[in-house]
Amino acid sequence: MKTVRIGVVGVGNMGSSHARALKNGDISRAVLGAVCDIDPEKLARWDDTIPKFATADDLLASKAVDAVVIATPHYDHTTIGIAALKAGYHVLVEKPISVHKADCERLIAAHKSKKQVFAAMFNQRTDPHYTRVRDAIRNGELGELLRVNWIITNWFRSEAYYASGGWRATWRGEGGGVLMNQCPHNLDLLQWLTGMPKRVRAFCRFGRYHDIEVEDDVTAYLEYANGATGVFVTTTGEAPGTNRLEITGTRGKIVVENGKIAFSRNEIPVDVFTRTTKESFAAPPLWNVDIPARDNGGQHRAILTNFADAILDGAPLIAPAEEGIHSVELANAMLLSTLTDKTIELPLVSTVFERHLKKLIAGSRRKKVTKPSHVADLSGSVARV
Repeated sequence: MKTVRIGVVGVGNMGSSHARALKNGDISRAVLGAVCDIDPEKLARWDDTIPKFATADDLLASKAVDAVVIATPHYDHTTIGIAALKAGYHVLVEKPISVHKADCERLIAAHKSKKQVFAAMFNQRTDPHYTRVRDAIRNGELGELLRVNWIITNWFRSEAYYASGGWRATWRGEGGGVLMNQCPHNLDLLQWLTGMPKRVRAFCRFGRYHDIEVEDDVTAYLEYANGATGVFVTTTGEAPGTNRLEITGTRGKIVVENGKIAFSRNEIPVDVFTRTTKESFAAPPLWNVDIPARDNGGQHRAILTNFADAILDGAPLIAPAEEGIHSVELANAMLLSTLTDKTIELPLVSTVFERHLKKLIAGSRRKKVTKPSHVADLSGSVARV
């Protein structure tokens, strides 16, 4: 095989973006092999030169493609992903890989063959701002983690956004709000950079800013195994919003904000300085460094290209789908902490949150009014650094 034929399952906003990139030849050694959607109107937007399928089962049975990208509403990531893996396809699943940890476990368990490439669309792992920060942490430049704070409130969404699909912002259709739709990227990056915390205490507010039943405002407190702490704040209801990531270690502090990376580096690690200085009000001398990082502007394309390279050449994946369980677990823990009014110990017992989610689905009485769908301009949908 010299070229990967990729079928896109779900050609709404995100799926259409992936399909266009493939159709336009933007992805090296990959082509658009087919599109699939249960909505005939969405399929009709594609010309007849592209094979079209009304169901994922029809696409998988056709053998018209070598791999699939799953960009459906969230719950279908699990069922279609399992079906595609069992049918022998390479799979790239949009974020989140599943709605809750128990489904993540079921999906990951279906990946039995190492010959099949199984990836996730965590495109922000290719953002050079975050890759440079990760390098600094992994290389020991920041020292031992002391604190992490991420204020990520520039995910603003309007009522029109929530009315654009009947599945959006519902327990039954989406399984959550800002944590499940916008913040999987941030939660993935958080654990990718600092590792998973050991416990979470969160305060989620449901429908604070919008006429929805799920969370649109979150403040969470994190504790790590080494005693480090963190705060994660997000919402879809504030404008203008903020995107500020601040990570402090014994060797200094890194701040990512407004497209810049600022590193305040201690000449002497703070834990050493505090024990050895004779001064009462002294602090370690600093080196203030601006770390350059130029956004490549093609994050989704980078993941799709890496997916094709992994299939054709065995290239290491940037975002293995198995790692997608971590961001889902963090989101589940934040919701469960609010629902039970308790601190949640990690790793999360997946069946506990699954039971709570089923109760929320069963208890939902909200009748949602939707507006006619169209393919949206996604240029303003990304929370910029």
